Amino acid sequence: MRKGPRRFESCPLRNTIDNDTAADFAVDLDEAAAAERVPMIRRVLERAAAGAEFLEIPDAERAVAAAALVVAQHPAGGPERPAGGPSGSGSGPSEPLPPLPAELRTLALAALDQVAGGLCGLAVVWDEAVDGPKWHRGIVRLRDVLDPPLPPQREVLFAL
Repeated sequence: MRKGPRRFESCPLRNTIDNDTAADFAVDLDEAAAAERVPMIRRVLERAAAGAEFLEIPDAERAVAAAALVVAQHPAGGPERPAGGPSGSGSGPSEPLPPLPAELRTLALAALDQVAGGLCGLAVVWDEAVDGPKWHRGIVRLRDVLDPPLPPQREVLFAL
């Protein structure tokens, strides 16, 4: 059940992260002591990245929201990123997050890979939805910030 106001209306990744579970996670972060916010994000990402037999929808929704917060602090996060804090876009937690450790990027990437995989209830639901391709593009956008695709090579380095 949603604890607070909708927090993701203004974010272009809205279809990917706008859900009651993600909003509740944002409220939980706001209500947590500052020292507990990073561990909360880490636990959510670890749970999703662990590769359980089947990733349930609420765990996947929290993982996508947590990954979006990691992307928000990535230098290549872009203007569409969901930023927490009073000066942010209004999506994500209202209270500012401390700087997130860089190692959370790898964990967020692993969590997104699990969410997008075939053993995730959320991916199954979105595969059947009309807006499913939009949701998948949002996951790819988050993933591409954390692990940018290699640009095509223009010249041959070695002739075979």
